[in-house]
Amino acid sequence: MNYIKLITVYVLAILYIVVGITHFTNPDFFIPLVPPSLIYLEELVFISGFVEVVMGVMLFFKSSRKLGAIITIILLLAVFPANIYLYISDTPRNILDISKNQALFRLPFQALLIIIAYWHSMEKSSNRFSFFCCAIFIPTIIYFISL
Repeated sequence: MNYIKLITVYVLAILYIVVGITHFTNPDFFIPLVPPSLIYLEELVFISGFVEVVMGVMLFFKSSRKLGAIITIILLLAVFPANIYLYISDTPRNILDISKNQALFRLPFQALLIIIAYWHSMEKSSNRFSFFCCAIFIPTIIYFISL
């Protein structure tokens, strides 16, 4: 199970780094997701992208994995309002060309990513919890790769 867990860590680390870099190479994709009630939208996109790259790198190394996973949880909680905004507002959905149902379907995946990050923060976990995390990892990754 440890080998499978390590694979999930590396896959998510790579995805976080790639998405983090995308915040810099294509900020116009992310800016509509930021609730307009916030200020400095582009700067927030760059900051969150930087954090994603850093946490992704941290997940690669055993010595920094726990902190990287904790930062992942904090970031996922911090950006959750953007997912809610995506659901309640037509503007970002129209820009991203997704339906309200698709935005709603996306919301629970944030919780699954938080559970997986928590699992990654643990040096040891029960077989039951590890199996559960492996089971939710597969549809979560498939969903996000399909975006």
